[in-house]
Amino acid sequence: MLMAIERAIIVIIGLVAQILLSLSIYLFFIEHVVLINICFSIIGLLLILALIKYSKNYSYTLPWIIILVMFPLIGTLIYIIIGSNKYKSKTFKNIVQKEKDSKKYLIQDKEIREEFKDNSRMRYLSDFCGYPATNNNDVTYYPIGEKAFEAMIEELEKAEKFIFIEYFIVNHGKMWGSILKILEEKVSKGVEVRVMYDDLGSVGTLKKDYPKELEKKGIKCVVFNRLNPVAGVIMNNRDHRKIMVIDGKVAFSGGINIADEYINEIEKHGHWKDNGIRISGDAVWNYTVMFLTIWNSFINEDKDFRKFKYEFKDKDKKSGYVIPYGETPLDEETTGEEVYLNIINQANDYVYIFTPYLIIDTDMINSLTLAAKRGVDVRIVIPGIPDKKVVYTLSESYVEVLVNGGVKIYKYTPGFVHSKVFVSDDNIATVGTINLDYRSLYLHFECGCYLENVEEIKEIKKDLIDTMQKSHKVSKKEVEFSLPKSIWQALLRLVAPLM
Repeated sequence: MLMAIERAIIVIIGLVAQILLSLSIYLFFIEHVVLINICFSIIGLLLILALIKYSKNYSYTLPWIIILVMFPLIGTLIYIIIGSNKYKSKTFKNIVQKEKDSKKYLIQDKEIREEFKDNSRMRYLSDFCGYPATNNNDVTYYPIGEKAFEAMIEELEKAEKFIFIEYFIVNHGKMWGSILKILEEKVSKGVEVRVMYDDLGSVGTLKKDYPKELEKKGIKCVVFNRLNPVAGVIMNNRDHRKIMVIDGKVAFSGGINIADEYINEIEKHGHWKDNGIRISGDAVWNYTVMFLTIWNSFINEDKDFRKFKYEFKDKDKKSGYVIPYGETPLDEETTGEEVYLNIINQANDYVYIFTPYLIIDTDMINSLTLAAKRGVDVRIVIPGIPDKKVVYTLSESYVEVLVNGGVKIYKYTPGFVHSKVFVSDDNIATVGTINLDYRSLYLHFECGCYLENVEEIKEIKKDLIDTMQKSHKVSKKEVEFSLPKSIWQALLRLVAPLM
């Protein structure tokens, strides 16, 4: 924790220094204050017009507009430093280029495309987002982190060629210790091992020079988007994905990070309710390409990704459709949100949802409440014990409008829900890393796995129902908040897109 605080202080000092430097320049030219204010007002107005013209989500851009209107000088400086320079980052330029290059590896099979030509949800992911659908996969859903971890260990021990690991958080303990022991053993036998983790996610758990420790063991390592006091907004864009690929044969994803609270080895916020998913089949290739795309943005070592592709022989096996997909803040598509909205808007019978955070925009609110009003059974399971009290208070403000709109909200009484799952009408589901909040939907690199007509969907539904039976259904009376709390929630809503 001390290590995390020290690094956070350095970053904060860097940002404050940039703002103070800008202000000092302003004060130096104080005699031209009127002219400077006019200039900044004009710049602020131009920024506002640009936000209005190019915004795809006004719930997200409105706070910036308010800041620029109320504080033209300070707001403009803050926006220039924090809110507008991610495309100038060398790191993100590399990612954008690698994303373009990687599209050549994600080719939709024409016969499968013909099968779902009338399915708008799948067409969106395949045609517009570039993630091909496959239909010859084995899918296993794990309703708790402990079970997913057991399966991971089992598959890691079978590795013969390569292991790719990409997680938001890696922390020392039983989980990482068990995995690391296998990785060291596999490296000694010639297996290529690559580990990638997010610097902010692991800032309090791993030392700054931890990659060197792994490299001494023969394990390649990349730290995503290292914290930098002069980096500006790109520090706000984190790698929140959870991906493990073994020999191109098997992939794991879901909500769990590599830390002991995710498998209930230690307790932080009551019982930790999480999930995992295992894929074996052609859909593994989507995860492999996602990993290699980010990896090669930092270490450009793979001229041809196809050397990591495993050719599954059972092409005639029909097991429903599986589409692993990515979310990035660097393209035009808000893929994660669109997948969720498509499921909600096209549901006929029910939509059940797991999410640890409930900080949503007007589009999501309207879709959820409209679905409930047209007779769809909409249920959302959120934590009963929060991990962040301020965020939980903010989430409660959305619980109020949803409950009043006919959506059923359940609080998981035993502890904290960290799963990110949608299931609908017994034939559609998505499992991944994407929370119902602004950070996951607009700022982070994320991933999900869309399932349609897959047998394992019934297990996902069962998990939601079982969890609801252990949860408390929120009544309308419970969301009648006092005036001071309502004002506080409104203020939190205002800054939520900036958090």
